[in-house]
Amino acid sequence: MRYSGLQVLWQGLTGNKGWTPAWRDPDPKPEYDIIIIGGGGHGLATAYYLAKEHGLTNIAVLEKGYLGGGNVGRNTTIVRANYLLPGNSEFYSHSMKLWEGLEEDLNYNVMHSQRGIINLFHSDGQRDAYARRGNAMANQGDDAVLLDREGVRKHAPFLDFEQTRFPIFGGLYHPRGGTARHDAVAWGFARGADQRGVDLIQNCEVTGIDIENGAVRGVQTTRGAIRAKKVGMVVAGRSSQVAAMAGMRLPIESHVLQAFVTEGLKPTIDNVITYGMGHFYISQSDKGGLVFGGDLDFYSSYAARGNLPMAEHVVEAGMTLMPMIGKAKMLRSWGGIMDMSADGSPILDKTHVDGLYFNGGWCYGGFKAVPASGHCFAHLMATGQPHPAATKHRLDRFNTGRGLLDEEATGSQHNLH
Repeated sequence: MRYSGLQVLWQGLTGNKGWTPAWRDPDPKPEYDIIIIGGGGHGLATAYYLAKEHGLTNIAVLEKGYLGGGNVGRNTTIVRANYLLPGNSEFYSHSMKLWEGLEEDLNYNVMHSQRGIINLFHSDGQRDAYARRGNAMANQGDDAVLLDREGVRKHAPFLDFEQTRFPIFGGLYHPRGGTARHDAVAWGFARGADQRGVDLIQNCEVTGIDIENGAVRGVQTTRGAIRAKKVGMVVAGRSSQVAAMAGMRLPIESHVLQAFVTEGLKPTIDNVITYGMGHFYISQSDKGGLVFGGDLDFYSSYAARGNLPMAEHVVEAGMTLMPMIGKAKMLRSWGGIMDMSADGSPILDKTHVDGLYFNGGWCYGGFKAVPASGHCFAHLMATGQPHPAATKHRLDRFNTGRGLLDEEATGSQHNLH
């Protein structure tokens, strides 16, 4: 069914009885050309672009839970292309362009809102660093505006500009950045892949990867063995566990990243705002809730929940930046499992096993990367060659040290990126 305003009007007038399921619920077949392990945003986008761009439709996406129940539904929904280093800069720029045409492409409202992102700075040194980053963004063809204090005040007059310890000097404004509805992104890609013949198989956990003579032959699952010529591992925070089934040890640690949402409020915050002297970022959802997050909990874990000290730290940073937030009631919090790579940048590459591919190490950048991750990984799996926007996201950079993409310049330590 194609969605349109006329369809909404017709269904509304006829009791909404004509809507059909957005995707099928097939049983797994004995064999596919390609299996994608992981039914989150990246896995679904990969399947969608394999079908749309490369005409490959004998594909199954295997998800151990339900579609969109992992990290794609457990984040703060921010979309941006404000990276500094060559490799990340062109990749996230590519993703931004895909975001801008995504709703028309999918015929699905993912509530993409280019409301702008402001990264605040609080010292002369930080201003210089953001000026450099803004120039890198402009060189890539993306948008960046360096705002002084009064420029920031026009966008966000509610901030505490005169705070004693960290007064606000200005901000780097990225107008094309913004937010999107996270679960709608998963649903849109799922619907698009299903319409092109991809089997989306839920409640199907992969328990083993079959390898014969150095080549992948399929997977073992809780719903039986399934043979395949190619297999892609796209499981975010569970990357290390799934890769271990193929005898791989990845340069990845899994950490918890918490996020929070308040009760619904009247429109207050037009942009996404990040605090330069504490790991705190905030936006307002279309339902009115203030959505904000902070830093990792700093210990490895597969628990999709965080601890109290980091929650307190995030709230303290929020109160320092915008004291008015203290009057809002926090409704809930959640944790996403981050697959933190050693240099803070992602990996899209072949593995040492013929026909086995890996997509992971997204750290904080997973949600905003969804369209480009799927687009580039589909290109790699279909052609055997990396997409031009993802040539630097190789796995062997961690063996050789050449081409490391340390965006934060914090060294090779997973929890500092």
